[in-house]
Amino acid sequence: MSSTFNPVKDLRGIITVLNTPFTEKNELDIDSLKKNIRSAIEAGVTGFLVPAMASEVTSLSKEEKQLLIHSTVETCKGECTVIGGTSASTIDEMLRLGELALKEGCNGILANIPYHSDAQYRAEAKEMDSLKPDFLMLQDWDAQGYGIPVNLIIDLFSDLTRFKCLKIEVIPAGVKYTEILKKTEGALHLSGGWAVSQMIEGLERGVHAFMPTAMHRIYCRIYSLYERSRVTDAIELFEELLPVLAFSNQHLDISIHFFKRLLWRQNIYSSPNVRKPLLPFDSIHQKEADRLIEKVTDLTARLSNQPI
Repeated sequence: MSSTFNPVKDLRGIITVLNTPFTEKNELDIDSLKKNIRSAIEAGVTGFLVPAMASEVTSLSKEEKQLLIHSTVETCKGECTVIGGTSASTIDEMLRLGELALKEGCNGILANIPYHSDAQYRAEAKEMDSLKPDFLMLQDWDAQGYGIPVNLIIDLFSDLTRFKCLKIEVIPAGVKYTEILKKTEGALHLSGGWAVSQMIEGLERGVHAFMPTAMHRIYCRIYSLYERSRVTDAIELFEELLPVLAFSNQHLDISIHFFKRLLWRQNIYSSPNVRKPLLPFDSIHQKEADRLIEKVTDLTARLSNQPI
């Protein structure tokens, strides 16, 4: 990737977080992974993140993580940006995964650094920045609060050469989007992750990209409609997704179960299998999921026949 790559200009739209496909024998299914990537590219996604929490990263070996990254980069063939996830329990392991991702050809790396103090976070972010990716994306993840202090984010953006992107997943995300964009004058690239259920609000606030799993064509169409100033159409399409999001976003584990089941029903994944430990997905879940999957399938087919 060119050194002139500017995420704010060049990484806009939908960045798909790849669910890890498994065979019936609980092994990586690389053929299904590649099929999903090609389907997403055809739908218009701008990039991929792999592996991540939605990839069941804690259940993957180092070798499996490397194979996922390698296969994604190989399949993209430079058509899309690939971000290597570095989720791990220690900063040393995160650094090793970052080095691996860059060696395999990822354009950038994502670091989900637990926040304990300003000094600790600053030091560990600096270490990740020292790997010299084209860009470093920090993941501001906090399922119960406001995440990394805003002033620290602003200081890091000024101090770290490679820190160009921030993925915000906090409660609530909206106000923080606006605060960060205002204080960086829009120069720090912002992605919405788990808060994709507030996608329209994120678009209104100026978020550059969104990082969901699956439903590639639908999300890309919403983003495109909004960018073309067809705001009412974007809102109406998004609102058709709300029953799906209400079900899938109950919990990260439910989301993984649901979207892998969707990809399986779309004949993209060979199985809906997940690895333990994940929350159970019982027969009632499956029945409700299948009803909603029919809605997604119908909506996707409709969009395929309705070019913008």
